[in-house]
Amino acid sequence: MIPRYTREEMGKIWSDENRFRVWLEIETLACEARAEKGEIPKDVVKNIRAKGNFEVQRILDIEAEVKHDVIAFLTNVAEYVGEDSKHIHYGMTSSDVLDTALAVQCKQAGEIILRDIENLIEALRLRAIEFKMTPCVGRSHGIHAEITSFGLKFAMWCEEMRRNKKRFEAALESVSVGQVSGAVGTFEHLEPYVQEFVCEKLGLKAESVSTQVIQRDRHAEFLCAIAMIGSTLDKIAVEVRHLQRTEVLEAEEFFSKKQKGSSAMPHKRNPIVSEQVSGLARLLRTNALAGLENVPLWHERDISHSSVERVILPDSTILANHLLTKVTKLVENLLVYPEQMIKNINLTNGLVFSQTVLLALTKKGCLREVAYRLVQRNAMEVWKTKENFQIVLKRDSEIAEYLNENEINSCFDFDKSLKNVDYIFKQARIEN
Repeated sequence: MIPRYTREEMGKIWSDENRFRVWLEIETLACEARAEKGEIPKDVVKNIRAKGNFEVQRILDIEAEVKHDVIAFLTNVAEYVGEDSKHIHYGMTSSDVLDTALAVQCKQAGEIILRDIENLIEALRLRAIEFKMTPCVGRSHGIHAEITSFGLKFAMWCEEMRRNKKRFEAALESVSVGQVSGAVGTFEHLEPYVQEFVCEKLGLKAESVSTQVIQRDRHAEFLCAIAMIGSTLDKIAVEVRHLQRTEVLEAEEFFSKKQKGSSAMPHKRNPIVSEQVSGLARLLRTNALAGLENVPLWHERDISHSSVERVILPDSTILANHLLTKVTKLVENLLVYPEQMIKNINLTNGLVFSQTVLLALTKKGCLREVAYRLVQRNAMEVWKTKENFQIVLKRDSEIAEYLNENEINSCFDFDKSLKNVDYIFKQARIEN
């Protein structure tokens, strides 16, 4: 039977032990399919199922001599099974075993990644609710723009991860495909029911058209979906890195009691997890590119993809598991400072309400071009003098022609900035 691994066991999926175990299951199931049709005695299959085994080091030793991994595997299995081993691998080619096993491994890894994605989505959803009405400054081009809700950051990431989940589910379905169609994929020496039987037992779909290999657009899609996940994690990490800057300090990574940030400067609290995430996400994107390069193969097959996949598929799935776990903990333990957010909102002395003033003027009959000029003129004075924007506006005689003091004061209202957050949360299904 094919095992199901926990998130802590992702690396085991790509071990020689698991790979050869899946190979043995594929070979045994192919024999079972032929026995079902009366092509070989059922007692033979019972013997293969009972005695079939391997020893990893023995396979590697044989491979060192014969320079062929599947032949080395079959040789070792035959040492356990005996005479009935003549029925193993009948009509099959190496890629039937290799590609179908790779599909199983991708499926095993993908199921862990899906569970990791779900954990992160829930962590983001809960923190979105926690900070739903916490005002902070929104930034465009890195410059203070208008007030937003800190919870909306988490809500946006939550929705993006939900999209990543859908993309990954589709990619996982695409890559969970097996073949047992023989050399160049024509079923010349095996009937198609063997493929159908093996794939059904393994929880895979049967490839509709294989050559001698399963086509690599499937694996490229899988890797691209993982890369997209990595890019979202990178996005979260970049935001945390900015928010933790000393001049901003609206949020920061959890810093444990005995943790140290610098060998030279004892005061340092660095966003090391976020920086690691940003760095490792680059590998996921690079591996996706390598997966795309694997799509064009010569004629019915070559093995230019094989050596690449031995690196990029284990690395990408293990990395995705690692990064999703890291970011989930980062989100759950993120230290958030609402008081600092208010201080940062006030850094520009009310300029974040400039559009509100602009629109108030237009509502009172002022032409938009004129209103923009009036508001910008006063805003530039605030940038220069650091005076309070409200006070500067009240001194402007041209603005006074349209707005009285109370009307100006009403433009500077935090609550109005967040009045539609409930609607956004409802649209995003953040609150159950």
